[in-house]
Order: sequence, then C-alpha cells, then structure tokens
Amino acid sequence: MSQKPATAPLLIACALGIEHLALRSGDRSGAGGRVTLLRTGMGPRAAERSVIRALADPDQAGAAVLATGFCAGLAPGMHPGDLVVAEETRDPRGTTPCVGAELLVKELVRCLPGRTVHTGPLTGSDHVVRGQERSHLFATGAIAVDMESAATLHGAVRTGGRPVAAVRVVVDAPEHELVRIGTLRGGISAFRVLRAVLPAFFEWHRSLLLPRR
Repeated sequence: MSQKPATAPLLIACALGIEHLALRSGDRSGAGGRVTLLRTGMGPRAAERSVIRALADPDQAGAAVLATGFCAGLAPGMHPGDLVVAEETRDPRGTTPCVGAELLVKELVRCLPGRTVHTGPLTGSDHVVRGQERSHLFATGAIAVDMESAATLHGAVRTGGRPVAAVRVVVDAPEHELVRIGTLRGGISAFRVLRAVLPAFFEWHRSLLLPRR
C-alpha cells in the first residue's frame, strides 16, 4: 500500500523571547502537521539570516512560513491587542505578496471574538518607529510596521516558491505609544492575544493542502 504524502511543515518565525514565550504557551493541539517555532533574533538582518538557515534543513522542505509577533500600528484608532494581517510585506527591496489573508482574518475573528483585525500592507524598518515617522509610513499606505516580517518573508521566498504570510499583534499605536513592552497594560494585552493565535495559523496551514479551484 502506498504511503500518504507527508504534510509540508509550517515554520512560524518571531524575533523576541517574549513573543516566543507567548507562542510556546499557546494551544498546539490543532496542528495539522509538523510545526517549528523559530526565534530569529531582532532586526531584519537577523530575521532573514535565521529563516534562510532554517529552511536549508531538509526537514523543512516545502515549508510554509508565517511571520508573527508584535508590531507598531500606524493608523489612527488602532489599539494594543488589535491584530494585523498583512496583504503584503514591504521593504526597500520591494514587496512580498502574502497568501490566504482572507482566511487568516476569518480564523482570527473566530479564535478571538471581539478583537479588531486590520488588513493591509505591513512595512519593514530597521529601527523602532516613533512619533512623526509613524505618520510618514502611514502616508505610504502601510497600516503597521515591524522590523522582521518583510525580511523574514523575503528570505523565505528567496529559498524557493512557498506560501508565506504575516500576522502581527499591535503593541503600540499612534495614541498608545509604549516604552517597555513587558510592564505596561498594552504589552500584557498583546502577549495574551499572541498566545491565542495558533489555532488560526494551523487552519491557514491546513487550507494550503486543499486543491486549488
């Protein structure tokens, strides 16, 4: 009897120890295949280098890649704990289209009823964005910014064609700037939201295995 083809793995990448802790403590019972949580380190260079190295492992052949963690919201009215689903990621090298954003929105709304989910371009930066720079980035059409997502997805697609996506949790926003993630209420809220997102990620991963129409 022939064996059923192995499910392509899922690589979930984040940068910070606190993000990794939130994801590790989430519910992993619904995983549809092998899942790797990768802590890349902070900043675009570390993120790209780390994901390329991870995807060179034969065990990660064909892996889907999802970048996640915290971000800074750019749009007025955003709040800590809001979710951002990227339609594309941007950095100075160009844009990387994301796969399955609509499904991710649907599943996040189901997993986290009452939480606001924003969709749009997610832009990359090599530093923490504050003050007026936030307005300048918003004027480009981006709705949120972080330091690793664009580099992670750019690195992932450089290694070969694969589904990629990015989901971020707003930890500060134009009217809610934070100084220290771990000690303020917004950071605690964002941590709890990030801990609850894994089931949505697993449903996204499962959807990639369905025949395309």
